[in-house]
Amino acid sequence: MDVQATDQAQGVPPGAGGDAVDEGTRRRRWRLLLGEAGTPDAAGVPLTDAQRAMDEALAALYDDGARGSGGGERGAGLGGSAPRVARWLGDIRTYFPSTVVEVMQRDAVDRLGLRRLLLEPELLAAVQPDVGLVSTLLQLHRTMPETTRSTARHVVAQVVAEIERRIATSTRSAVTGALRGDRTHRPRPRDIDWDATIRANLAHWLPEHRTVVPHRLVGRSRAQSMVARDVVLAVDQSGSMAESVVYSAVFGAVLASMRSLRTSLVVFDTSVVDLTDQLADPVDVLFSTQLGGGTDINRAVAYCQSLVARPTDTMFVLISDLYEGGVRDELLRRVAQMVASGVQVLVLLALSDSGAPSYDRDNAAALAALGVPAFACTPDVFPDLLAVALARGDVAGWVERYEEGRALVR
Repeated sequence: MDVQATDQAQGVPPGAGGDAVDEGTRRRRWRLLLGEAGTPDAAGVPLTDAQRAMDEALAALYDDGARGSGGGERGAGLGGSAPRVARWLGDIRTYFPSTVVEVMQRDAVDRLGLRRLLLEPELLAAVQPDVGLVSTLLQLHRTMPETTRSTARHVVAQVVAEIERRIATSTRSAVTGALRGDRTHRPRPRDIDWDATIRANLAHWLPEHRTVVPHRLVGRSRAQSMVARDVVLAVDQSGSMAESVVYSAVFGAVLASMRSLRTSLVVFDTSVVDLTDQLADPVDVLFSTQLGGGTDINRAVAYCQSLVARPTDTMFVLISDLYEGGVRDELLRRVAQMVASGVQVLVLLALSDSGAPSYDRDNAAALAALGVPAFACTPDVFPDLLAVALARGDVAGWVERYEEGRALVR
């Protein structure tokens, strides 16, 4: 449980800690963290009504009758009752901040087997939407009753809209900046970069007139209105890549909305599905995926290779944990062919907020030997990577700096 959430419920100011916390507050905090069974003197630690309600919500999820009893049934739980689960979902949203609610919801699905109950529209409507919930719904949507599908679609649409608000502006800005025209000293009036022009002409400052006389104009030639680059996204839809599928669908939709790019989206497991014609609606894309199953990366790369019409103007992004169920040697040969032809190849082990993923290290090392670094990337920094790649910058150097920064944060 979030200690800060506990503090707030007890009236402790945010950030307070150490000597600022009296003994009574400290004991109540430990009582809430450990539960009644884990606190030897629980009876001697008084809780307020609000704290007891928090304790009951936590006990329903985390208390287990097996602890310290040599086995037995769950001492407290949510059972199989959808109304009871719905009340519990409402309670935790009352007592805890949204970040804690998301964790508790994921734990409830994993610990208490609530996947079946998520097929009930009343319960689904009570859940706080997040990427983890969307991933679960996408795995279940083919078994959903008709009455639940519209609710599930609404939940997924909420999360997609939030992700798009989060990443759309930075993505469009990064792509536009990377593809804008080359710097020129004979720009048209509307293409003059006045800040750069003033800086370049500071030596020509006339104090008596309090102005700069520009001897040299600086600007950029007008960006091309035609398609400048082709982008092919190939996304592994095996179960472990669920969060990456969600983010990839939204990024694909954003990129597809830009006239300077021709964007294709391909999802794969042991088969390959081209979803490019659905990119206008990322929710449609997500409900067209089928999470789980095996993986044939080689087959997916072969299909994507057939989409490449302008190798030197194409960027191919493979999003996969690289656990290959197909022909590994063929996969590496195809990637080498693409690189040799001029295609810019990027491999993301994950496009998610979840941190370092599990991945096939041998395949990652083999790709690195071909000059294709493989690394995990968060959605917030993906636009920066796009900008470097589309501008034909030093992607390997960017990856090295990014990994160093992540290591320092850890």
